[in-house]
Amino acid sequence: MKNFPIVKSRRLRSTPYTDRIEAQGVSSYTVYNHMLLPSSFKSLEFDYHHLKEFVQVWDVAAERQVEITGKDSAKLVQLMTCRDLSKSKIGRCYYAPLVDHKGLLVNDPIINKLAEDKWWISIADSDVIFFAKGIAAGSKLDVEIKEPNVNILAVQGPFADNLMAKLFGEEIKKLKFFNFNYFDFKGYKYFIARSGWSKQGGFEVYVENDLAGQDLYDYLFEAGKEFNVRPGCPNLIERIESALLSYGNDFDNRDNPFEANFDKYINLETKIDFLGKEKLKNIKQEGIKRKLMGVKIDHDKIDMYCEKTLFDDSNNIVGYVRSAAYSPTFKKVIGIAMINKPYWDTNDQFKIEIDEKIHVGTVCDLPFI
Repeated sequence: MKNFPIVKSRRLRSTPYTDRIEAQGVSSYTVYNHMLLPSSFKSLEFDYHHLKEFVQVWDVAAERQVEITGKDSAKLVQLMTCRDLSKSKIGRCYYAPLVDHKGLLVNDPIINKLAEDKWWISIADSDVIFFAKGIAAGSKLDVEIKEPNVNILAVQGPFADNLMAKLFGEEIKKLKFFNFNYFDFKGYKYFIARSGWSKQGGFEVYVENDLAGQDLYDYLFEAGKEFNVRPGCPNLIERIESALLSYGNDFDNRDNPFEANFDKYINLETKIDFLGKEKLKNIKQEGIKRKLMGVKIDHDKIDMYCEKTLFDDSNNIVGYVRSAAYSPTFKKVIGIAMINKPYWDTNDQFKIEIDEKIHVGTVCDLPFI
């Protein structure tokens, strides 16, 4: 498929760091929450190896925030997710699938609790702000909902701790996974969480001041020279190996959280109220007929512009590959697929057509690594 340039406009927003990453050689973008999100720099495979060995600074401003404040903010946030947040604590980050009234997935954000009456929902790629406003209006809740000017920088990779300590001090190394705190640098206070869309370790800096964020971006590269710092972005190969799911790619509003393997985040036995609770109780009782699994395909390339169908020897549909990439580690294509129940046992074989040729693959557990 031929590649075409992306035309920028007010509907497709750049970020405070766009000029910098373009000067550093970003080679491709994707669109995420109506914003530009870098998808590669030198190459997908080069970026993958560098991320696993050194440290990268990512422009992930496309991870937008939905800020919910007010007397009923906790009630609204709980209505949106099937995860029990009744015992949530200030300073913690919660991975929390959002579901609609039918029990289908709306998003899988990180929910940050800033105060008892203030929450930031750090969203994947869907318009959660309208979902939240609709529920609030329909339930007549006393809340304020807005998208704050927050543009995240992520620092990811094995040397992320060392780089961040040079700027923010050794204390930042004590920050626990999925916790956040505020750290000072050059007269500005930064909200920093130990989190990120890779399994290589690192931090996300929720920048609320554009000029301070641009300065921080430059300081990170100056301080990171000894760690071979490079610009980067969420890497397709690394995130598939790690089974870091992508809303809109691996699952979407056609799927329920049981099918996406979110069982541990579905709290049906507690007294909390959330949308789709009764629907999910019925789904659990009846059992699911498909679920996300890993697949390994004996080939060295695959282009994913849409779902790819998997067949058995009798041409029955096994399932659909939703994301895939060639893995230098496994020396074959690996992917995340929605597999039908009769075929989701590991090591079940299937056939797939790639470039008009039939290749063989096997079903496997997630994550790959």
